[in-house]
Amino acid sequence: MVLPNFLIIGAAKAGTTSLYAYLKQHPDIYMSEVKEPRFFAPEVFTNYNNVARDGAKRVPFTPEEYEELFAGVKNETAIGEASTEYLYFPGVAARIKKSLPEAKLIAILRNPVERAFSAFCYQLRDDCEPLSFEEALSAESQRIKEGYRPGWHYQQVGFYYDGIKRYLETFEPEQIKIYLNEELIKDSVKVSQDIYQFLGVDDSFVPDITRKNISGVPKNRFLHSIFTKENPLKSVIKPLLPEKMRQNIYQKVRKNNLTSKPTLAVETRKELEQLYRDDILKLQDLINTDLSSWLN
Repeated sequence: MVLPNFLIIGAAKAGTTSLYAYLKQHPDIYMSEVKEPRFFAPEVFTNYNNVARDGAKRVPFTPEEYEELFAGVKNETAIGEASTEYLYFPGVAARIKKSLPEAKLIAILRNPVERAFSAFCYQLRDDCEPLSFEEALSAESQRIKEGYRPGWHYQQVGFYYDGIKRYLETFEPEQIKIYLNEELIKDSVKVSQDIYQFLGVDDSFVPDITRKNISGVPKNRFLHSIFTKENPLKSVIKPLLPEKMRQNIYQKVRKNNLTSKPTLAVETRKELEQLYRDDILKLQDLINTDLSSWLN
């Protein structure tokens, strides 16, 4: 039985998809083919299953199914997966500690205002958000009650302090690495190589740092839906092309089909900055990192 010895725990829309790709390229690292199995966060399925994206899993992974995600491990020494809800739900840290007490944990955090708007643009891009950003913010608490998954918890996911504090209280400091999205954007190779060193693999490896999961508004909704929603054409093509080839085609078509994402209104930004202010101040003291740029 093979289980992961490291996890990317979040946050959503902070660069985890790109980071997952950079780690997956390393010959000594094995990442689960399913990027977000959410095994240690069954709440995603049991508490928030009213609204889910097309093709999303509807029930939690069983222990046997989770183990199967790592059945392809050969000689890799670092074995991991990335589930962004691990930072969000209160019970996850304790579950990971019980099952994987020696696991190394990687968190990447983004300015919560930018993160919230990016999460909105992601849902808007894939035709999963009928409201404006301001309307969605007003509807968020009711949506949560109605069972909308965390992908629609635009504001709530950005309160990082409690989640990070739980992990720091549950695991030894040397088991946890915390990065900022700004660092990843500024020098993706440097951050990747620092994580390689953290995981005990060759840190001289240089990954292809093409950005993943970019937000924007599709020029052609029909073309975009072919790649993002379940449909007969997608079902026919999927078994005919290797996974890597399909993903490369998908990334190129999607990138060329996207226009710039909407602009965040100044007043809305100010309101969100005020909303997050206390949490950001507590977080910067907790992780001993200057987050003043998030407040201005």
